[in-house]
Amino acid sequence: MSTGERHKDSSKEMYAGLPPLKWSKETFNGLVQNFKFPDSWGVRCPDDGQTAADAPAGYITLFWDYFTKGNFRLPVTRFFLDILSYYKFHISQLHPIGMV
Repeated sequence: MSTGERHKDSSKEMYAGLPPLKWSKETFNGLVQNFKFPDSWGVRCPDDGQTAADAPAGYITLFWDYFTKGNFRLPVTRFFLDILSYYKFHISQLHPIGMV
């Protein structure tokens, strides 16, 4: 078995216990409108039953709390990207409160 095959197997086990998302398309559309996400960004609401771990290739999961509690806004500033790069963090590794 290759390292890649073992990684695929362990990732399935890791995500098996995550709860599905519980917000509606209307809630998602309200977030998109409220924060004025342009259509060109291609934001999309996860399908019913998907978890945060199910983001398709090329997409990242951003949580509601990033915007409401962490005061996160898109597009991000160059400064914010420099901080992520310097500390070698991915946005998904940050807790909304830690973003403040």
